Amino acid sequence: MSRLERESKESMRSTRFMGMSLVLTGAVLWGVSGTVAQYLFQEQNFSPEWLTVVRLLLAGVILLTVGYRTEKQRIWAIWKSKRDRSSLVLFGLLGMLAVQYTYFAAIQHGNAATATVLQYLGPVLITCYAAIRAKRLPTRSELLAVVLAIAGTFLLVTHGSLSSLSVSGWALFWGISSAFALAFYTLNPQALLDKWGSTIIVGWGMLVGGIGFSFVHPPWAFTGHWSAASFFAFLFIIIFGTVIAFYCYLESLQYLTASETSLIACIEPLSAAVLSVVWLNVSFGLADWLGTLGIVGTLIVLSLGKSRKRAEKNTTVPL
Repeated sequence: MSRLERESKESMRSTRFMGMSLVLTGAVLWGVSGTVAQYLFQEQNFSPEWLTVVRLLLAGVILLTVGYRTEKQRIWAIWKSKRDRSSLVLFGLLGMLAVQYTYFAAIQHGNAATATVLQYLGPVLITCYAAIRAKRLPTRSELLAVVLAIAGTFLLVTHGSLSSLSVSGWALFWGISSAFALAFYTLNPQALLDKWGSTIIVGWGMLVGGIGFSFVHPPWAFTGHWSAASFFAFLFIIIFGTVIAFYCYLESLQYLTASETSLIACIEPLSAAVLSVVWLNVSFGLADWLGTLGIVGTLIVLSLGKSRKRAEKNTTVPL
């Protein structure tokens, strides 16, 4: 192997390690912040509407302020392009705002563990969308993933009973909605990220989403109880669970594909489930864990399938 080939291989390995580190960091922080949000909703009576709008506005301003130090006037340049401007508004409202509010609403009506697990049906939706767009039948691994996802969701929301739900109807509705929002959030900004970078897109996406939602729920319409604990919990969600987590997640798309990013992030539902049980004493029985493992299993199956495809491609000798 020549020196150039070795350097290229090392560079590729370093790039993938960077991408995996970013998405794992974002996923863990997301999982923890979901459990912290559950604490604010159920223990401090915060509303998901207020937390969503303030979270988006504050985090957007913080990220754009930090980004201005390196991007300078480029921060504003995105608004000069009609096409990019329209795409950014769409991402801010249907991507950034949607993925945050549906997730918080699912937590309020259920718990962080169930909401996070249901949200991670998103990668299955992405895989199905990719197959439909390519006009091909799903592979065996993709079919297995869909079966696991359906079985996992069934166990999670019914505990195996056909006559009743183990979670409220609203928790199920918002959880499934968050999966669709996550799929859109992951796939939609690819072109914008390639052109403008994560700082600009995430920052403006949050600010656009926050401004849009302000017409529905003004940021000054607060409900809840402030205390030292709730204040620090709120700060954690804004700084770690929003600015850093969302930035890491979208920045990872510069190094990994959208599907890979979603798959590696499967640690999020596990971290949320464990923390909810340990910290908030959420009841999580055998059926819940089996359902969680079923949904996480879909991510593992899809990941292994994609790894085999990459291996086959890399060992093909061009004629």
